[in-house]
Amino acid sequence: MARMRTVDAIVAILQKEGATEAFGLPGAAINPLYSAMRAHGGIRHTLARHVEGASHMAEGYTRSAPGNIGVCIGTSGPAGTDMVTGLYAAAADSIPILCITGQAPVAKLHKEDFQAVDISSIAAPVTKMAMTVLEPGQIPGAFQKAFHLMRSGRPGPVLLDLPLDVQLAEIEFDIDVYEPLQVARPAATRAQAAKALDMMFAARRPLIVAGGGVINADASDKLVELAELLDVPVIPTLMGWGTIPDDHPLMAGMVGLQTSHLYGNATLLESDFVMGIGNRWANRHTGGIETYTAGRTFVHIDIEPTQIGRVFAPDLGIVSDAGAALDVLLEVARERTEQHCVPDWTTWAKDCARRKGSMQRKTHFTNVPIKPQRVYEEMNSAFGKDTTYVSTIGLSQIAGGQFLHVYGPRQWINAGQAGPLGWTGPAALGVVRGKPGETVVALSGDYDFQFMIEELAVGAQFNLPYIHVVVNNSYLGLIRQSQRGFGMEQDVSLAFENLNSPETNGYGVDHLKVAEGLGCKAVRVTDPERLQDAFAEARSLMGEFRVPVVVEVILEKVTNISMGTEIDKVVEFEELAERGEDAPTAIALLD
Repeated sequence: MARMRTVDAIVAILQKEGATEAFGLPGAAINPLYSAMRAHGGIRHTLARHVEGASHMAEGYTRSAPGNIGVCIGTSGPAGTDMVTGLYAAAADSIPILCITGQAPVAKLHKEDFQAVDISSIAAPVTKMAMTVLEPGQIPGAFQKAFHLMRSGRPGPVLLDLPLDVQLAEIEFDIDVYEPLQVARPAATRAQAAKALDMMFAARRPLIVAGGGVINADASDKLVELAELLDVPVIPTLMGWGTIPDDHPLMAGMVGLQTSHLYGNATLLESDFVMGIGNRWANRHTGGIETYTAGRTFVHIDIEPTQIGRVFAPDLGIVSDAGAALDVLLEVARERTEQHCVPDWTTWAKDCARRKGSMQRKTHFTNVPIKPQRVYEEMNSAFGKDTTYVSTIGLSQIAGGQFLHVYGPRQWINAGQAGPLGWTGPAALGVVRGKPGETVVALSGDYDFQFMIEELAVGAQFNLPYIHVVVNNSYLGLIRQSQRGFGMEQDVSLAFENLNSPETNGYGVDHLKVAEGLGCKAVRVTDPERLQDAFAEARSLMGEFRVPVVVEVILEKVTNISMGTEIDKVVEFEELAERGEDAPTAIALLD
């Protein structure tokens, strides 16, 4: 056995577990780990400007490809508390990230030492494990357990807190005999799959709802195969967007109160059976439970036992990894297909396709200032099917969910349940680390963009190029829209006359100057007819300088985006499309 510092053992473990992409900030209480990373050389580290930003970068990296686990590193005290939002965002969306913090020496933890905080207690509610390692000999086991928990069952984040003296202590350790623990994933039985298909085959208008668990299981191809084998339309959730390509004939649209399609909601309301796979029945997907469930039978398949029945009790619940469930569902479905026992749902599938081709929102507006719908229309034209979009929350994200197109898994990366402002930019940088050379496009409103705008410097320093579309209406648009129900508009305007940038015309912050000051490139658009040129210029600048490029689009200040309180009561604030030219980039063109 070799004798080494615990931090040297940690770096060896990270490499053997395949977690070699780290984001963070060094500090006195975590410098021993940084010294080990420097000596070892096997961990690539990206220096963030804020530890919360680093945690979002780690999440973006994890979500960019199957099997990834991003690592976030910070010093003691506020570094850990800064990570909590990132831990919450990752936990809410079932994303494994490993956060490592430094800590005061063990003997001083109870003496209010400088930057000594009980971070394991603070982080416990938003992690699968939060542990302050008090004994050097526990280090290998703590990391082994951390990786096992992150990967097993419903994935999620872990925080390990390392006192300074524990990092510097020496232990006996041999990386050659260290082995990652076997991942535990429950699997549906054949009897359960047969029962689920029996229930589906008794229906006349069945649907499959595909959630983020399908993407986590890297099982999108299996999901599409099952849908095609049975000719059953698919409704992806926001977290499952991309499990089936938007232009697939069986992609029936998204359902919900906000990021939904007219035709998706209409199709769900027409259905009589729903099989949910790897989804949570999130409230912005379902709206009121009575409306969502009335007249329908439900099967719910999820990897987490306590998720089943949490929102409403299904007619059949199956605890299973989404990929394992799809394996056995496919096995039984193939047998029944060979026996000619599958109902003919051709008419139902055609009805869903007809709705998709007739119920479209208008996007082709020529107004100046620009209406947001036009921005997404032009983005659909400018960016190809290989584009990965990154977004978090706000009217920009909601409209993006209504109008953009996604063609594959991990091509829509969205902070779904937590929705922290500022998440988009750093998450996009993590995605670029995980998808080098691919087209990454971030989407923010002006307030989301301003929250962690300093992280643009990370993209400039480390040559992490992506395009950041900022739709600027100088408002907290989603909050202003929700305030309509209270008959007020209170503290939601970001507009002011910028003495240093009169060219912003009362929209306040000069995002171009800020972006350029942080080492990036930026383009401003005020005319909808210039959008294509702006996106082309952004591509050119990104290719030439290898830095983030901001495309700021000046929108009309007051915009209301379609949403409601029930899936059958979504309010449309704009006219609907009546002909093809009203929505020229719709996934199914109007006649």
